[in-house]
Amino acid sequence: MPYWDLFTDRALWMQLSILVVVTLGTYLLLSVALRVLSRQLMQRNEKSHSRVFYFGSALLLNTSKLLLFAFALMIGLKTVELSPRWEAALAHGWFIALAFQIALWADHAVQLWTTSLHRDGKARNPVTTTLIGIMVRLVIWTVMLLSILSNLGVDITAMIASLGVGGIAIALAVQTLLSDMFASMSIGIDKPFEIGDFVVFGEVAGTIEHIGLKTTRIRALSGEQIVVANADLLSQIVHNYKRMNTRRIVFTFGISPNTPVEKVRQVSGEVRRIIEGMDETNFDRAHFFAFNESQLTFEVVHIVQTADYNRYMDIQQEINLQLLQALRDIDVKLAFPIRKLEFIGGDLPQVQVAGVPQDKGSANDAPYRGQPDGA
Repeated sequence: MPYWDLFTDRALWMQLSILVVVTLGTYLLLSVALRVLSRQLMQRNEKSHSRVFYFGSALLLNTSKLLLFAFALMIGLKTVELSPRWEAALAHGWFIALAFQIALWADHAVQLWTTSLHRDGKARNPVTTTLIGIMVRLVIWTVMLLSILSNLGVDITAMIASLGVGGIAIALAVQTLLSDMFASMSIGIDKPFEIGDFVVFGEVAGTIEHIGLKTTRIRALSGEQIVVANADLLSQIVHNYKRMNTRRIVFTFGISPNTPVEKVRQVSGEVRRIIEGMDETNFDRAHFFAFNESQLTFEVVHIVQTADYNRYMDIQQEINLQLLQALRDIDVKLAFPIRKLEFIGGDLPQVQVAGVPQDKGSANDAPYRGQPDGA
């Protein structure tokens, strides 16, 4: 009657009762403690608006109920007598449950981090943040699995070596794809440009529409969409005009070389007066700096206080119109290209005056050839 003896064994039932009471009591105590601590952290987060308190509260609420019960059960098992074999198994159980819970907390923390990046109002590359989140979570669960196997006595050295060799082989096979993937991660982390930025590189100028895992898509000024590999894009010098706060403008104009010196001196003052009277731009300098072909060249520099290209063109147009009027007011003419031709040797073509052909002459008689009588 061995089975009947088990039902009548008062010591066994006493230990089972203690195990059940301690397990349930510990489970309830841990559950209440986690909820109270999570509530306290949430209240601190509402006062300080710190992500640390918010993440801590969310992680505590994400504690696995099953693992929490496993912890309570193992605490209850400590109150009863167990054989050495069960004691060893209990020691491994503690580590496995703790490793799983830490991995769950870390995994949830990564998910909260990637989600918060899209909710803070800033434009970010969603592909890059998702890729980084997946890679970090993969590392977390890989480390958790390897640590559990090592705790159970499994030799993981050969497994790690195999993973390394396999990873090298895969990397060599898809090195172009991996190059673009890591370039996408670099764009997401370093942020040389973001969606909506106007960029110029090489012969391409346009607005960033999408930053993908392998390529970046740009809407060109002419309307078409340009697709560029991320690695190729980062290998070039990229001008990001979206982040430009001011615009330094340099322009030149020329006046007639026959302009008197006194009036040439007045031109710089007129330019300064015009630009200083304009809004959203600051005068820097205006100088007569060169004798060019057929003109006296002035160089003007002013700083436009906006990155808007259309607004800059409006300002520059108004400066040009006022400058044109100011030059006319002081009787200064703008320069126009002049070409002089000199005829040396040979005969000039026949010239007709009033329909009467004239005799050909030598080149030396050219100034008088073709002139009517009495001219």
